[in-house]
This record gives sequence, structure tokens and C-alpha cells, in this order.
Amino acid sequence: MKQVQDYIRTIVDFPHEGIMFRDVTTLFADPRGFRMAIDQMLHPYAGIDIDKVVGLEARGFILGGAIAHQLSVGFVPIRKKGKLPGTVISQEYKLEYGEAIVELHDDAIKPGEKVLVVDDLLATGGTAEAGIKLIERLGGEIVSCAFIIDLPELGGRKRLEALGKEVHALCAFDGL
Repeated sequence: MKQVQDYIRTIVDFPHEGIMFRDVTTLFADPRGFRMAIDQMLHPYAGIDIDKVVGLEARGFILGGAIAHQLSVGFVPIRKKGKLPGTVISQEYKLEYGEAIVELHDDAIKPGEKVLVVDDLLATGGTAEAGIKLIERLGGEIVSCAFIIDLPELGGRKRLEALGKEVHALCAFDGL
């Protein structure tokens, strides 16, 4: 019987030499694989009070939308700078080679709302941490962070857990 990781292809040396890119588009393209991933991502939250699902750009939108639909709750995107209309709040974070900024509408999360943060991959945890900071600035309470893939060697899980956040991942891959 296939597992979620069986649907994920690895592309060697992308986007540059030495990187083993874990491509979830093959998982998304397969109806059984996609259903399995969404069902397994939902499982830890059965019976848990969640008001909003927040998806991190860009593959977190695909997952987050499906999960929000299944939970019958709202979906909120956290986007790269300049992609959201209206009034936003911003959070800068460090990348491997530089810095980036993510944004969230300033009225997307109400104080006290319970939020599930979703993305496809947890690497260093920088994007997730920036998203968490935005949500908490608006008074949201992070219930958990859910990912398809964890890359443990890059330390993202430890980074988020050091912030006191619960982390769930469906599978882990060694290496970069």
C-alpha cells in the first residue's frame, strides 16, 4: 500500500547543485495521493476547535484550502510582499541567501481565533515563523502547524517547537 512519501518525486540538483528538491506536485496530481495527504493532515485535529486555516504561499494555499473546506472553517493566505490588496501587516524573515517579507490582511484573524498553519514543506522554519508572528500580532492563537514534509536536518521543527508550537508532518526526508 502506498504511503504519502511514495507520491512525492525527488528532483536532483534543483534549483541548484546539491539540492534534492521534494516535489509535491506529483502528490497533488494523483487523486488518491492528494486525498490521503489531506485526510492524514486532518487526522490530528479531529475534535479540536479551529476557527481558521492559514496557508503559507504558495503550496500551502492548495493544502490549506482543502483542509479548511473539510473543517468547514475559513481560509486565510499569507502571501509574499505586494500580492495582497488592502491593508496588510508585514513580517521580514531571513532566507538562505538574503531576506524576504510575507504579509497578512490586517483584518484576516480576529483576537482569540484558533488557527492551524499549513504548508507543504518544513525546512528551516523561517517562513512558518514569520507567519506565526503575523497571526499572533493580530491576536490569533496557533493550535498547530501541519506540513506534508519535514526536512529534519534543516532544523525547522526544532525552531517552531522552541516557540512552543506543536508540529505535525506526514513524512520526513534526509538531506537538503
